[in-house]
Amino acid sequence: MAYPSPNRERRILKAGHSSIAVTLPKPWAEAMNLRPGDIVVFDQHNDGTLFLKPAPPAGVAPVAAPFLLQARSFDTPGLLTRLVIGAYRVGHDAIEIRTDTPLSAERLEELQTAARGLLGVSVVAQDPGRVVLQNFIDPSKYGLPQLVQRMKMILVAFLEEAGDSVARHRRSKRLPSLEEEASKVLALLVRQLFLGSRDWSLARRIGSPDPRQLLEWRVVVQALEELTSELSIIAREGEKAPRRKGEGEVVTLLTEIGLGLRQSVEAIMHPELSSACEAYSEALRLRAGAAESRGRGSRARDPVLLAAERASRGLATLAEVALDRAVAGVSEAIFLDAP
Repeated sequence: MAYPSPNRERRILKAGHSSIAVTLPKPWAEAMNLRPGDIVVFDQHNDGTLFLKPAPPAGVAPVAAPFLLQARSFDTPGLLTRLVIGAYRVGHDAIEIRTDTPLSAERLEELQTAARGLLGVSVVAQDPGRVVLQNFIDPSKYGLPQLVQRMKMILVAFLEEAGDSVARHRRSKRLPSLEEEASKVLALLVRQLFLGSRDWSLARRIGSPDPRQLLEWRVVVQALEELTSELSIIAREGEKAPRRKGEGEVVTLLTEIGLGLRQSVEAIMHPELSSACEAYSEALRLRAGAAESRGRGSRARDPVLLAAERASRGLATLAEVALDRAVAGVSEAIFLDAP
């Protein structure tokens, strides 16, 4: 709701013997339908600012209306899946699909599959022209650091399986389940970022005391998404490619990327300048090594090497975030052994 911008300055008033008070801007109070005696709630942020809003009515829990997807029909395969994932990622808890034409068996199965691919989501109502999905996850129980650590574990396992695919030219039985789990955790990470950006008290509870840190977390999530995508390419291409010279080099590179991933995530979780510098130096070395491997002979267009090089760039992005977080906590940096 829009309302006129009030004067931003307010004088502190004395209220009683030991209390002080400040008046609320009249346009805002009128827009919020506040009256004398009403209750407001606030959250205190680490920088000293207050976030103020009217309190919900006593005994009434706010219930958001379902996000409604309505059309004459949904015939395009994959469209419903993407719409449901998008609604989940931006924070909707209930998603209702309505159609004039009854949903086909294929579209109903698509919705069931989409629900299984999202953490905490189930189909709670199903009729020929109406399906309702509900999310049951409490966002305050899933911290950003814990989810990023989980993604690190998944990707390290993914790197091992991708290396095995390159070496043996066969797809690991674990890869489909790893891809599914990575997709679930990434979707939940994006959802948490959206919810945290709208509710600063939630942002603090899930690991971002300063709301501005959500931007850092978004860069981390983007890098993890890129790593997941490139590793999927390596696994797919590795299983079908003929045996070629340099496979051992690729497997070694993937192993080193896994070690660098552990190092970079650890530096993000525990910001410290020396460890962040080590992670960044290692990431640059791996990126240079991947580019050099692809530049040898006729391997410039090798899809496995291309994906490995792009994965090393994603790792470098994580190391850059680790450096940013480390320097944010110090006033100066002294390198006694700098070249």
